Amino acid sequence: MKYEALAKSIIENIGGTENINNLTHCVTRLRFKLKDENKANTDVLKKMDGIVTVIQSGGQYQVVIGNHVPDVYQDVMAVGNLNNLDDNEEDTNDTNVFNKFVDLISGIFAPTLGTLAATGMIKGFNALFVAVGLLSIESGTYQILNAIGDSLFYFFPIFLALTASKKLKVNQFTAMAIGASLVYPTLTGLTIGEPLYTLFAGTLIESPVFIEFLGIPVILMTYSSSVIPIILSILLASKVEKGLKKFIPDVVKAFLVPFFTLLVVVPLTFIIIGPIATWAGSLVGAGTLAIYNISPIVAGLVIGGFWQVFVIFGLHWGLVPIALNNLALYGFDPILAMSFAASFAQTGAIIAVLIKTKEKKVKSLSIPAAISGLFGVTEPAIYGITLPLKKPFIMSCIAGGIGGAAIGLIGGSFYLVGGLGVFGITNFLNPAGGNTGTVLGVIAILFGSLVLGFLLTYIAGFGKLYEDDIVVAETTNDGVIESGNEVYIGRDSIVSPLKGSVVPLSDVQDEAFSSGAMGKGLAIDPTEGKLVSPVNGIVTMLFPTSHAIGITSTEGTEILIHIGMDTVQLDGEGFTPHVKQGDQVIKGQLLIEFDVEKIINAGYSVITPIVITNSQNYLDVITTEKATVSSNEQLMTVVI
Repeated sequence: MKYEALAKSIIENIGGTENINNLTHCVTRLRFKLKDENKANTDVLKKMDGIVTVIQSGGQYQVVIGNHVPDVYQDVMAVGNLNNLDDNEEDTNDTNVFNKFVDLISGIFAPTLGTLAATGMIKGFNALFVAVGLLSIESGTYQILNAIGDSLFYFFPIFLALTASKKLKVNQFTAMAIGASLVYPTLTGLTIGEPLYTLFAGTLIESPVFIEFLGIPVILMTYSSSVIPIILSILLASKVEKGLKKFIPDVVKAFLVPFFTLLVVVPLTFIIIGPIATWAGSLVGAGTLAIYNISPIVAGLVIGGFWQVFVIFGLHWGLVPIALNNLALYGFDPILAMSFAASFAQTGAIIAVLIKTKEKKVKSLSIPAAISGLFGVTEPAIYGITLPLKKPFIMSCIAGGIGGAAIGLIGGSFYLVGGLGVFGITNFLNPAGGNTGTVLGVIAILFGSLVLGFLLTYIAGFGKLYEDDIVVAETTNDGVIESGNEVYIGRDSIVSPLKGSVVPLSDVQDEAFSSGAMGKGLAIDPTEGKLVSPVNGIVTMLFPTSHAIGITSTEGTEILIHIGMDTVQLDGEGFTPHVKQGDQVIKGQLLIEFDVEKIINAGYSVITPIVITNSQNYLDVITTEKATVSSNEQLMTVVI
């Protein structure tokens, strides 16, 4: 497995497999539902190579990976054996109603987004081919491509039934049967001809009745591409199924539970849930369009400007169902359309950072982030660079808001949910034709948003992202960092492997360390018995008694950590290793646990030297001036 080491580290630092209730992924993130988020080592995960950042929002513990998240997801599932998670395990997180709603919606829609985008792209390009005269709508090629493009969205209730069943703990095949019932073609054909009678005549919800179920009127709706009815139906099914399992004997549960669930839920959906949900969806859709029609410019300014903020906190999931509902009801949606400029504005901002920054690491990170941004995946840019730098993120939001307002001004709307970034331009094509001018205007706005994001960021400027890489000996009034006539640049940043009091190496009761013969460094008098890795690197030496460990960082710094004085005499008692020689380790990873009280009671000192054994290769080793440190706090910097 390509990401096996990363997968193991992720599982270990979220509290182990036993702390996981559920795991899904979207375009760039692993979305964990943890039993106890306090058990996760968030700071360790954020600093881990291969992880962009960690977001705790909407009742989810989101580990942002990047474009290769599907591969990491597969390895995490395999390493943690997460396919065997207990589907009936109850959620123990105490989350508020809003967080539960966001978690439910994201859990239902996120698994479909990749395929939804793919089928939408096919449908979009098919419309483009017709618009430029490459295909005719009568051709077999067009018909087959259109069938592929419509496949998921037309039968959306079935797909959402599957994903909702996983979130709501319903038998998947029972849920899919409910979804299939809603799009059963024969029922659609029953609306032809004269109705038996009409309900709510003369009102906004006037409804002709063509059939009855056990004498009860059934209001037939069009459920293809619908969103709300199936989610409510599966929510009902989860309650019905759970209730039936309590009293139906085990020997007949396999068929009687789905039998009665279907008999209860499907008729209730057609008679009550479907019509009410459809009417509610119509009101929501009409309401959003009414707000949009009052001032599309203001709506675009708000949605485009705050879209990236919504995404960071998962709030965009509240708008996604509205957008999909608008597509199903009206065939178009302006909500997602007005957010589309945000990714281009963010890409412009990251290109400005790439050109203007003097930091080599930022340049190297900006190149793939800019490429991803062009294709609509902006998380690497946001979490890795622009958000930590602050100003570029703010400038991208301003540019995104102006772009969104411009799209609202020209009436740009999505006619399908397709690709992201440059691939998403086809989303604006009306399959019926006639809006080529609007699409060209949208293209100009997207390009303008990119340019504006670039200019605003370049002009506003930004600070340094990795200030810790500079060893400040003395800062002059003009901001030049120097010591005498020398400029010092950090080669390797080393964090504290222990929590405790800092002790000068010269005070250590061992001449090999105090004389500096072993190398430069310092010592720590620990207050807890947990030794973590001070760098990303490899364990090059682990003494058999586990009282001493050697690590070589990825930058080539050789570090020796000796727990206590003369503790080799304990022959390993009180020491528990969590790594072995040759293991790859990351900053903050637990290496060794040791019993401080036991070591002291045995008559030995626990003062622990941390030395750079190849310090002769460097100009200097700058140590902290603090009297006490915590684990993972800056401790030393090796200077070239």
